[in-house]
Amino acid sequence: MKRILKTILSSTGIVLCIPVLQGQGLTATGIIKKADDKFNGEKSGYSVMSMTIIRPAWKRSVEFKSWTLGRDYALTLITAPAREAGQTFLKIGTEMWTWNPAINRLIKLPPSMMSQGWMGSDYTNDDILRESSVVNDYTHEIAGEESIGGRLCYKIKMTAKEEAAIVWGYQIRWIDKNEFLVLRAELYDEDGALVRTETGSEIKTMDGRTIPSKIELVPAEEPENRTVVEIIEIRFNVPVEESFFSQQNMKRVR
Repeated sequence: MKRILKTILSSTGIVLCIPVLQGQGLTATGIIKKADDKFNGEKSGYSVMSMTIIRPAWKRSVEFKSWTLGRDYALTLITAPAREAGQTFLKIGTEMWTWNPAINRLIKLPPSMMSQGWMGSDYTNDDILRESSVVNDYTHEIAGEESIGGRLCYKIKMTAKEEAAIVWGYQIRWIDKNEFLVLRAELYDEDGALVRTETGSEIKTMDGRTIPSKIELVPAEEPENRTVVEIIEIRFNVPVEESFFSQQNMKRVR
C-alpha cells in the first residue's frame, strides 16, 4: 500500500545527496531502495489487506487486493464491504482510472485527485496507486541514527525534486539498520508543515521476508483520527504480465 503505505525530506537542490555508510557501501538512496524493494517486491507484488478508518464517532473497515508491476502498473480491487465490493483502481504510467460496478462507469482520475483521501481514509490516491517513487522523485540524505521500538534505525531525509509532480514536499523515514524496515515516517507539505505520521509494527515473516504487518497513520491536524492497515497476505515478485493491467480486466478481476 501504499505504501502502505509512504515518502520523505531534505534540501531544495537538484544534485543528489549520497553520503556513504562506512563499511557497508550503502548510500542514503540505496537504503531507501532496499527498504522499498523489500516491502513492495523488486519486480512485482501481490497483497491482501484490511484497512480500518477510525474517527471519534465511528469506524469502518475496507478489504482489498492489490497487484503491482514495477512503478508503472498497479491494480487494486475492493473486496469488502459488500456495497463497495468490485470497485477497482488502475494505474498505467501516469494515467489512472476507477471502475464502479454499481453505476457501471469507468472514470479517469485527474492528477489533482492524487492528494485526495482514498476510500474515505487518511491515505491518498497517490499512496495506494504508487504514483510517486520514493527512490526516483526525491533526493536522500542520512540525517543520523535513532532507535524506534528498540531497533537502531537510519534516519533518512528525503526532499522532493523540483521537477517531480508529487504530493509531499519532504519526508523523514526511520529504517531499521538490520532488516531495512520502515518503522516510522513523517510526511510534510511544501511549506514544511507536518501532515501525517506513519508507524510500522507487528513485525512478521511473510513470504520469506520480515516486514511490519501493521501500519498506522495519524494526521497531524486531527490526531484523534487514524487509519490502520493490516497485511493479511503478501507475495513478492509474482508472475504477472503488463496485459493484466487493463481497463477490461478492471471489470473482471477477482
